[in-house]
Amino acid sequence: ILKAQCPEAELVSIKYFTAPIRSKVASQGEHALAAQQSYHRALELLYPEKIEIVHGYYSLEKAKLLAYKQPPDKTHRVDVWKLEEKQTDVNIALTAYRDAATGRAEQLVFVSNDTDIEPALKAIREDMGSTRQLGVIIPIRRPKGSATRRPPNQRLSDWSDWTRSHITDEELANSQLPEKIPTKKKPIIKPAYW
Repeated sequence: ILKAQCPEAELVSIKYFTAPIRSKVASQGEHALAAQQSYHRALELLYPEKIEIVHGYYSLEKAKLLAYKQPPDKTHRVDVWKLEEKQTDVNIALTAYRDAATGRAEQLVFVSNDTDIEPALKAIREDMGSTRQLGVIIPIRRPKGSATRRPPNQRLSDWSDWTRSHITDEELANSQLPEKIPTKKKPIIKPAYW
């Protein structure tokens, strides 16, 4: 049975932190970038007053990293392409702290299992005490017929007022965008893959 975490809470805004896909290293190439762009346009079209997409970027650089060996050997390195998302974690932390500090939000909900946001939760909790509610939703699904799953990050829960440890299949199904979204020009069509 689905139950709203905080039924009295009003959704004021959604801030979606992401980075544009680098098509030359994506498994689906240009199709991946086009799919992401279509998704972002659809979100902005359907929820113009509620959603803000905050972009970081991907850095792609040559690097010499340790080769996989047991035990590790720091002298045995291999050339690789290192793809790294930049600015997203800092954007999340600064935006959350500012929203909490300026009173733009009474409750902040983080949909993440990434320890990189722990310092932001800790700072909000330490500086604002219980004047701001903090919630964490772990964006993972429990495998059908199995009790095993990736565990929620306890470090995030330590600073939050509440934690949802998974998202149900029903919630995922109910939050899908329509297959076709009309626009003033060409409609946005849901990609065949994601």
